[in-house]
Amino acid sequence: MQVVILAGGLGTRLSEETVNVPKPMVRIGQDPIILHLMKYYASYGHTDFVIALGYKGDVIKEYFSNFGLHRSSIEVNLSTQTTKIVKPLQEDWKIKLIDTGEGTGTGGRLLALRDLLEENFLMTYGDGLSNVDLDELVATHKKNGRIATVTAVRPPSRFGSLEIENGKVSKFREKLPEEAGWINGGFFYLNKSICNYISDANEMFERKPIEQIAEAGQLTAHQHEGFWQPMDTLRDKMALEEIWQQGTAPWVR
Repeated sequence: MQVVILAGGLGTRLSEETVNVPKPMVRIGQDPIILHLMKYYASYGHTDFVIALGYKGDVIKEYFSNFGLHRSSIEVNLSTQTTKIVKPLQEDWKIKLIDTGEGTGTGGRLLALRDLLEENFLMTYGDGLSNVDLDELVATHKKNGRIATVTAVRPPSRFGSLEIENGKVSKFREKLPEEAGWINGGFFYLNKSICNYISDANEMFERKPIEQIAEAGQLTAHQHEGFWQPMDTLRDKMALEEIWQQGTAPWVR
């Protein structure tokens, strides 16, 4: 199944890392986060990728243009100036890298891809990881028959809660994730007709288009209680890096 990855944002809240590279190219371990995402989709058999580029899209183009060479064993003959791949890369992936404009909104990026989209496709952002069961996501969508399904997650707990009586803290405890509301987790199953809800290149998919889809009764929630972690800030990046270094990454199958 086709997988669309929106990878064109500026990543301003992660400016420590995104001065020279787009956010999807920020590394977790030795690999950029976008590759972690693609490996996760590939583990479910989804290897047909369409990547919507924007800010510093040339960095992503260059990375994948040389991807096979960098990850293969090669033999170089300096006298004849020839290079021979002796152990080729095994991944049988198809990747389309499409410029969709640096200042384009997330909805506008989907609109720019309209002629390339299959009737139904998976979609995500290039800056977050999860262990959402993609087979269950697809099954939820097909069961309900609506045009869009969003993975609903609970945001990671970051702040403790205080109970205060007459200026004195009577109780302090960490806020539990289940006490938070559900939010957009960024893993979608969509029908191509969602493009009919997007009016122009500046539109953000998460605002008017998805609101209208919900109002029309065409949005299903796939509730995911497992691991989910965005990479919005340097703190988020460091949290993902720590998980990776511990060898316990939930997004590896």
